[in-house]
Amino acid sequence: MRLADARSLCPQVRTAPADPAGDAAFLGRLALWGQRWGPWSVIDPPDGLLVDITGGAHLFGGEERLLQEAATCFDRQGLSVRLAIAPTAGAAWAAAHFGEGHRQSAPLPSGEELRTLLGRLPVAALRLDPDVLLVLQRLGLKRVGDLYPIDRDALQRRFRNRVTASANPLLRLDQILGHAAEPLLPAVAPDRPMAQRRLMEPVRHRPLLDQVVADCADDLARELEARRQGGRRLELALWRVDGLVILRHLELASATRDPMHIVRLLANRLDDVDAGFGIELVRLQALWVEDLSLGQSELEAGPAVRQGTSLAVCIDRLSTRLGPGAVRRPVPYASHVPERAQHWQGAFDPPPDNPGGEAVPARPLKLLDRAEAIAVLYATPDGLPRRFRWRGQVHDVARVEGPERIAPEWWRESGPARLRDYYRIEDGAGRRYWIYRHGIAGDGRGGAPLWFLQGLFA
Repeated sequence: MRLADARSLCPQVRTAPADPAGDAAFLGRLALWGQRWGPWSVIDPPDGLLVDITGGAHLFGGEERLLQEAATCFDRQGLSVRLAIAPTAGAAWAAAHFGEGHRQSAPLPSGEELRTLLGRLPVAALRLDPDVLLVLQRLGLKRVGDLYPIDRDALQRRFRNRVTASANPLLRLDQILGHAAEPLLPAVAPDRPMAQRRLMEPVRHRPLLDQVVADCADDLARELEARRQGGRRLELALWRVDGLVILRHLELASATRDPMHIVRLLANRLDDVDAGFGIELVRLQALWVEDLSLGQSELEAGPAVRQGTSLAVCIDRLSTRLGPGAVRRPVPYASHVPERAQHWQGAFDPPPDNPGGEAVPARPLKLLDRAEAIAVLYATPDGLPRRFRWRGQVHDVARVEGPERIAPEWWRESGPARLRDYYRIEDGAGRRYWIYRHGIAGDGRGGAPLWFLQGLFA
């Protein structure tokens, strides 16, 4: 159904743009998070997750309690799920998608009871391709149990040209019943650079904690240097004796592996740390890394002396002290209208894609917050400006370039939109201005054209 048709039937419908890449990334993080219930997990696109809980259900009080605990954890994350436990991955998938329970089903038994329960499910529970399901439905095979009495050789001859598992109902039937192995690719957590210190005696005082953090920063810098990488997002975890974990995060403007810079930024985040009875484990981990090549200084030069502060270091310090939302930067925006050609975004947000395109004429270095009206004298209504008055002073035009015509954004204008003709002009004193004529004489979209000054060149 088209969106316009859906809105005509249900005007209050809420829509959101699809983000397949973001969904896949979130599912990958969810698979690693789900390993709290089993040693390994598998992503089942587009929206499934398989966790192997073999031999671990007793740690949660049994399979029933495990299902309840998992449902509670997903509720806390704001996720709606359907849960099932079965002897095989295919049976668990079938029970979660086609089981009778609305939210979760009881753990499925094994053996003949599993065969009976699965036989009541639709044939789509075998995870087959749509064209294979269509063939089975035309043959009158609508449920999994309808495949049990059929001769295996007949099914094999019917689908002998099917090479993938999702196109072979006989193989899927064996997998769901546990008669054939189903290879699965578990999700593996990325190998992130990390440095940690297990302390023989808990630390309670700030100077000792600063020394431990500095040692971890040195170890992390060496690890990053060995990988030719730099950290963009760092996480400092402090384990207290009573089991409480204190987390501090750092977001950097550019990749770095300078331990002094990292320690200086972390020092501002440790002022409110309550050590309690002591901290026994300190871990510093780089959650986001980027390639950072090795640099070599001149052999004849003495010790390097840093002059000033780089822009990235300055942004890091300001963001740490003032907060990440207090530091912003301008970025280009897809609009020909000068006052809309840039937006502001956070200092750590990735810059927008710049696909390039047609060349844009030179723009002034300074744009006024709001274009100011000026009085212009010209030979003809559509001629070049010869003299203009701005802020009480009259300026004679010595040189002029233009016009550069910019069409209005009609989809954003509330009333009749008018064209703009921009001119780069220079007065007798050598000062350069950027002015434009709003509208054209006789365009039928208002009165006489108006003139405005919008920018100043260096």
